[in-house]
Amino acid sequence: VQLQASGGGLVQAGASLKLSCAASGLTFSPYDMGWFRQAPGKEREFVAHIHWGGGSTYYADSVKGRFTISRDNAKNTVYLQMNNLKPEDTAVYYCAASPAGTASYSIWGQGTLVTVSS
Repeated sequence: VQLQASGGGLVQAGASLKLSCAASGLTFSPYDMGWFRQAPGKEREFVAHIHWGGGSTYYADSVKGRFTISRDNAKNTVYLQMNNLKPEDTAVYYCAASPAGTASYSIWGQGTLVTVSS
């Protein structure tokens, strides 16, 4: 079972990035998916969550209105579209899988680094 996150990079403030997280070795659709991030010297924090069916999404207040989580169950992939990036969005971004309805993220990806310069 593996979650492979990609799409990070170095961008200027105000730019956009789209992260992807591809799942392998598991049946993707029964899992709710989430994105988390960890900035240097800080604890990991929740960013966004999407229901297994894609019908419900939740966001941290700090990213609401700028980030959009989505998923394509046919491609076993979850996405995080990040717009209007700010320097405080700089972090390693992780995707994670939670058995539907449990809110227990038991499978984690390796992370992708997003750096936003001012």
